[in-house]
Amino acid sequence: MADTNPPVVAAKPRHTVRTVLMYVLLTVVGLLFIGPFLIMLSTALKPGSQPVDSFPPDLIPRPPVLDWFVEATTTIPFFTFTGNSVIYIVAIIPLYLLVSAMTAYPLARINFRGRGLFFMVFLSTMFLPGELMLIPRFLVMSQLGLVDSYLAVILPAILSALGIFMLRQTFAQIPEEIFEAARVDGASEWGLFTRIALPAAVPTLAVLTILGFISVWNSFVWPLVVLNDQSKFPLALGIAYLSGVSGNDVRGLAAGTVLSLLPVIAVFLFLQKHILGSMAGALKG
Repeated sequence: MADTNPPVVAAKPRHTVRTVLMYVLLTVVGLLFIGPFLIMLSTALKPGSQPVDSFPPDLIPRPPVLDWFVEATTTIPFFTFTGNSVIYIVAIIPLYLLVSAMTAYPLARINFRGRGLFFMVFLSTMFLPGELMLIPRFLVMSQLGLVDSYLAVILPAILSALGIFMLRQTFAQIPEEIFEAARVDGASEWGLFTRIALPAAVPTLAVLTILGFISVWNSFVWPLVVLNDQSKFPLALGIAYLSGVSGNDVRGLAAGTVLSLLPVIAVFLFLQKHILGSMAGALKG
């Protein structure tokens, strides 16, 4: 009896070639992203006798030294700046998540007149360049007497259109039957928010924590505008002073930048498992 099954041998080489091409493409993209960091790390480890601007780039320090990391932490009040960034993180991130969640929940689960309009207004602010808000924010902080204070950095950062959008999409995907069953059991709206909505949004909250941490940790322009007292500078703004203190040698600046990136990498690695699933769920529909 003749074999009637379709041949599948020819499909295997095609699948293998597609897989190889995909991994090659991902490797190239990965190198494009990690390449600048490797160059910066190499610059921070090179001794003073080895040029940093050679072409093609020489990524191997000969020999690797830690002198520039010591310089970065002693030339400027590095740990004071780091402490300020930690203060801003601790103050901003919980308020940022709470305000975003409490704003997104009624936009997703409570019917009221103008809900769609409010959501579109919040969404439209995502398309405004940050520089456009510098002067209005500064005028508000000036009228409140908060210029050159920690609150001047903290207050504008606790409201995020992106956070509201992502959490609103997450809350909207929770089945209505769950809320109805909880209402039958006597749950209040606050109970629905804290016992159903927030637990379901934990992956999205983790992603927003990562994004918020990166944004606050790397904040530069707004603190530069609103702060005068160097003792209140965040780390990103303080690192910029290395370029003036160290002169034309970029090794100290590269070392300080590498040190400032370590907490961001650590937080990302700790919470990375939540990224793909929550981003797909929050941005769906």
